[in-house]
Amino acid sequence: MSELLEKLKNYADSDYLPMHMPGHKRRMGDPGNPFFIDITEIDGFDDLHHAEGILQDAQQRAARLYGSEETHYLVNGSTAGILAAVSGCVPAGGTLLMARNCHQSVVHAALLRGLETVYIYPQSTVEMGINGPILAKDVDKALRERTDIRAVLLTSPTYDGLISDVEAIVETVHARGIPLIVDEAHGAHFPFSDYFPRDAVSCGADVVVTSLHKTLPSLTQTALIHLNGKLIDREKIQFFLRVYQTSSPSYVLMAGMDECIAWISENRAEFDRFGERLTRLRAELKNMKRLKLLEFPGMDRSRILVSGASAGLSGGELAARLREDYHIEPEMAGISYVCALTSVADREEDLRRLGDAFLRMDAGTEEQEAAEPGYADTALPEPRRVCPMQAAFDADAEWVPLKEACGRVSAGFVVPYPPGITLLTPGEEIDEAVLQSLARLPEAGCELRGVRDGRLRVVKLFIQKYCTV
Repeated sequence: MSELLEKLKNYADSDYLPMHMPGHKRRMGDPGNPFFIDITEIDGFDDLHHAEGILQDAQQRAARLYGSEETHYLVNGSTAGILAAVSGCVPAGGTLLMARNCHQSVVHAALLRGLETVYIYPQSTVEMGINGPILAKDVDKALRERTDIRAVLLTSPTYDGLISDVEAIVETVHARGIPLIVDEAHGAHFPFSDYFPRDAVSCGADVVVTSLHKTLPSLTQTALIHLNGKLIDREKIQFFLRVYQTSSPSYVLMAGMDECIAWISENRAEFDRFGERLTRLRAELKNMKRLKLLEFPGMDRSRILVSGASAGLSGGELAARLREDYHIEPEMAGISYVCALTSVADREEDLRRLGDAFLRMDAGTEEQEAAEPGYADTALPEPRRVCPMQAAFDADAEWVPLKEACGRVSAGFVVPYPPGITLLTPGEEIDEAVLQSLARLPEAGCELRGVRDGRLRVVKLFIQKYCTV
């Protein structure tokens, strides 16, 4: 047995409770021996990229379940869907209006297509220590200022479960005759119970990408892309799906997606029961004295966000206590809070175990000296673009220590992971606000991708002086 397989089996046999993706929580679904059903595009089994038979039927079942005009399987995750959506909706060299708190795949698509990116920034929720929603009025303002924008993209829900008013934004965007792309990767469960927010397809978004594996019983890297309306070129998006996805899609993954769709179709009432379990859990957590259950109007209540700010605890410390003292693995840790991702696969006893852990942790903080809530300023920095993204990415570059990077032009991407939001892209000036953000995040346990041994990749000085937007 290989080292990795052995480690996976040992972890699966342990008592660790998964409060993280994938949504099957290692208990729903039984595909049997995956090698037994692992095939290629042989006669009778269709071809994902030119589906006319069994795979076409499977994708149509998914479209009916989500109320979409057209749905395609994604076997390379939501990332492939985002890349294809952006590439198919915005011509090379065009302009994309995007939320700054979008996943890194959006700016990767912009880089690959040579796009100009115009950013909308999420609302600040300093009292919660997380980024808020995107407002329709901000989208409208940006569209009035830039008439060359060819598409708008936002993330709803966010990694923390916050929802933007997609319906209002659809109305604003469609008034300009351009499409709205919604990264709904974390909201694949929304349509199946009124307990959850309204989904982006029913709100009228033109392209919606949903990750089945994040919150539903489906295997990792399985997702869907929904195409609707007449403002998009579906053939172009389909072409780019072939570009960004493997030409040898896994039948194991596709069978898992079809099983997931079938299970939901036959068990929709389970989502209402899941909502009832969450209601009981959240009611218990509201009784905490020092730890705080973070809530926001309209948010996805399957995300359990607990802040330790009033107890003087960081998100990383909360996550470590869950892991070490209670054998509960959370989804992520923010600067001042921890996020537990629940799904329809979580039983009453699972949610009770999570709730008991938080309540015990809360009781244990009573011996500590009270602290003023130290919510970190999570507002995203707004670095100035001084050079086109592609030009800076392709320029001769060097790695310099963080303390020497102020005033330099970034030649790479800096992405805290999770949640995968890009803080710095090629061509942007590295200022004090950026450096302060980069200094805060490691303290919360965030991995900073794009920072290597305390150094940043920057455009060489003799090239930098010629940078112009």
